[in-house]
Amino acid sequence: MVYLMIKDKSIFIKNIYYMLSYAFKILKQSNYDEVASEKFENAQDLFAAILSKGIAQQLKQGLYREYITKNETLSTMRGKLDLQETLRNRIQRKQKLACEFDELSENNLFNQILKTTIHYLLIAEGVEVERKSVLKKILVFFDGIELLEPSVIPWSHLYYQRNNKNYEMLMNVCYFVLDGMLRTTEKGEYKMESFSDEHMARLYEKFILEYYNQHHTYLSEVNAGQVKWNLIGDNSESMIRFLPIMQTDIMLRLKDQILIIDAKYYGKTLQQQYDKYTLHSNNVYQIFTYVKNQDKNNTGNVAGILLYAKTDEDITPDCMFNMGGNQIGAKTLDLNRDFPLIAEQLDKLAGDFFKVKFA
Repeated sequence: MVYLMIKDKSIFIKNIYYMLSYAFKILKQSNYDEVASEKFENAQDLFAAILSKGIAQQLKQGLYREYITKNETLSTMRGKLDLQETLRNRIQRKQKLACEFDELSENNLFNQILKTTIHYLLIAEGVEVERKSVLKKILVFFDGIELLEPSVIPWSHLYYQRNNKNYEMLMNVCYFVLDGMLRTTEKGEYKMESFSDEHMARLYEKFILEYYNQHHTYLSEVNAGQVKWNLIGDNSESMIRFLPIMQTDIMLRLKDQILIIDAKYYGKTLQQQYDKYTLHSNNVYQIFTYVKNQDKNNTGNVAGILLYAKTDEDITPDCMFNMGGNQIGAKTLDLNRDFPLIAEQLDKLAGDFFKVKFA
């Protein structure tokens, strides 16, 4: 079994694929079966395999095109006339019209990101030769598409609608590669490194949410819901705007019972002061605040768990406390195991609270 080392944590490379397949359901389609059955030595090779399959499928449907504004000097009128530039042409005795028009083009941000990601995977040491050969063949179809500087890609400008919905998973994998793994060397060049903690944390959170959503269908609600502040007083509604939003990672509900899970992916699960190891203070305050504000009637039906990704530390939290009538605690999820055992851990977590036997 091959592992990915990320700051005191080792994860089966295969498990990253499984986590991605829950976060992005498209990976469970039949054309990705071959990827699911392969063995990968590192994350770069895994991402290269996913992208080669996904982009090949997209090429069959045609690359996404969108309208981009172009400015050209033409013999005949097209779009809007650029009067100032046209007059300049006349002064220079050029019988041409300066025009501004919109044109459907494959040379848009989505395809530019795909091409840029392929480019850096092709020079990455961790991608297998056979995989690079497939990517080179795909790159031929991106001939008229520009490369981007990875550090200035406007990821927040990506918007999805019906015509480019298939790009969502591809763009997220590209984001993992270009933003999460690409590092600038002292010479100003780029080098592919390990999957970053920050990006694994996002995937970890989304994976847990989607796992419960897909497999624990007996639950009446599975979402990343917001907790409302339990304020008292005539001016509470006007004052609430000064308080931060309480956004949970995972909220599970069965009738009047609620389990709030806060997914934590850290290099160190515990904080140390002198010889004493304790849970991160801010994490405990956060989950306590979520639970007590959600259980505004003090029923005791709301519980909270800090679910840490297991590290290589000797001490890992596995504890539950009764805090003012509510169960609040911390558990660990071991990602360094075969996936059925990871699923078993998640099933037990929900099953113990909701008193449901999950098979």
